Amino acid sequence: MLNTRLVLFRVVLLLALAAAVSPVLATPSETLAENQLCERIELIFETGQLVVGGNAISAIHLIPEFYDRRNYSLAWRSESNMNELMSMIEASWEDGLTPADYHQESLGRMLDDYRAGKMTPCNRADMDILLTDALIRLGYHYIYGKVNPGSLDSDWNLAREISGKDPVEVLQEAIDADSLALYVGGLGPDIPMYGKLREALAEYRQIEAGGGWPAVPMGPALKPGMRDERIATIRARLRVTGDIADTVSHDPTLYDEDLEQAISRFQKRHALDVDGVVGKSTLAAMNIPAAERIDQIRVNLERIRWISHNLPNRLLVTDIAGFRAEILEGDLVAWESAVQVGKPYRKTPVFRDTLKYIVFNPTWTVPPTIFAKDILPKIKQDPEFLKKKNMRVIDRDGNNVDAGTIDWSATTRRNFPFMIRQDPGPDNALGRVKFMFPNKHAVYLHDTPHQSGFGRAARAFSSGCIRVQKPFELAEILLNDPENWSLEKIRQVIDSKKTTTVHLQEPIPVYLLYWTVAINEEMLYFKPDVYSRDGKVLAALNGSFRLEVPEKMPEWFKN
Repeated sequence: MLNTRLVLFRVVLLLALAAAVSPVLATPSETLAENQLCERIELIFETGQLVVGGNAISAIHLIPEFYDRRNYSLAWRSESNMNELMSMIEASWEDGLTPADYHQESLGRMLDDYRAGKMTPCNRADMDILLTDALIRLGYHYIYGKVNPGSLDSDWNLAREISGKDPVEVLQEAIDADSLALYVGGLGPDIPMYGKLREALAEYRQIEAGGGWPAVPMGPALKPGMRDERIATIRARLRVTGDIADTVSHDPTLYDEDLEQAISRFQKRHALDVDGVVGKSTLAAMNIPAAERIDQIRVNLERIRWISHNLPNRLLVTDIAGFRAEILEGDLVAWESAVQVGKPYRKTPVFRDTLKYIVFNPTWTVPPTIFAKDILPKIKQDPEFLKKKNMRVIDRDGNNVDAGTIDWSATTRRNFPFMIRQDPGPDNALGRVKFMFPNKHAVYLHDTPHQSGFGRAARAFSSGCIRVQKPFELAEILLNDPENWSLEKIRQVIDSKKTTTVHLQEPIPVYLLYWTVAINEEMLYFKPDVYSRDGKVLAALNGSFRLEVPEKMPEWFKN
């Protein structure tokens, strides 16, 4: 295929040169530059790569197609367009990206030579290609993000597809647009949180540039009414991030009511238990450097870029790190609830699916891993455990097996041919209702008898599924049938203790996502990286540029 493309390229090139075809009347110097440009595109066809001014060209499929459709004429004839792209490259820093990824230094030198009239036809061709590659790289990052999430998480199944226009057409439209910045900016995330996080990034960078915030010495926990020499430092720390106004004088060593309110706000913003006590966890959160908070914001800006395109207007989102579920309708939150998610060693996966039906009074069939690690040890300790938990042993056909006939002391996961099933009831591990979106992880949303856990700020308690604090509200909203499925009707079905499956009239997309920073109209929130995922994203975000082609591309992109 490469040789065929190369022959066709040479034929088209000879015809184009013979006819002197060009969409814009070129000067003699530009004609020479276009000849050089042709040679460079031919080099891509011959070798599958191109290095320009020490910079590897990434878009080795898109650039040849782009210039082929232009009959190999220069794409960048307007200096104002070049300057605008350079401004966009510099501004990428405000999105948490790295300007060096877009040939910033080399293009800066080339543009200086161009303005000074010192550019040879060879250099002019190089600059045109480098400008095009920089624009492709920048647009690619705004649309998809720099990091391919699938390379970090094998469970990732959100599509990274080019939909709609041919990418060559998009590229040409961007260059021809009245405002390149506005056009490319329109390709980026349109989620309101993205713009707010960009503002937060600028604010925290300003804080860092001003020296950050003072470190508070560790020591005994502080409660309202107590005195301590660290109080003045704590006030100074909170003042930097706007958690306390501190416009009036205070006793520098007294933990007063004003400071208690500020500490409570800080704890809420950092997903800590809001108790007004300056303990170990609160002090540790205060002492995380501004630079780390900046990186945390950058990582979550990247996560928004991963998912911000082609989102359905109505969806159910679980924020794993935020321990919260929401139904979003456009930009509005139609419903929300606290949730409990998987323990760090039984992580709730990140993926997308569709919620199709609800089961009231569900049974629970114990997964093999939970049987081996949790249930079997308890059965061996207490022969009455199954009876107490309303559980029974069944064979593969669903028939009951007398648990008394099993030698539990010799039982292992490998030699156990049966299953454990828990019958419906208030103590069922799934509670009174589960929300099903069948998936390979056997993960879903459900009620829980473990209600006390919702009183904690950090709620990573489950075996991977998502426990919902307000499941009946969720069921009522999803069924959306006040006449047949009011809250009262739902409770009647639950009281019957009969397992009942109800399919949704309108299945709803479900997104299980992971955000360690969020922002609303009230405040900026930093959340615990409960599964230690931020580090890998940050390393890739700071790493060298890589162009990983989305799943669906035009046929010519594959040739």
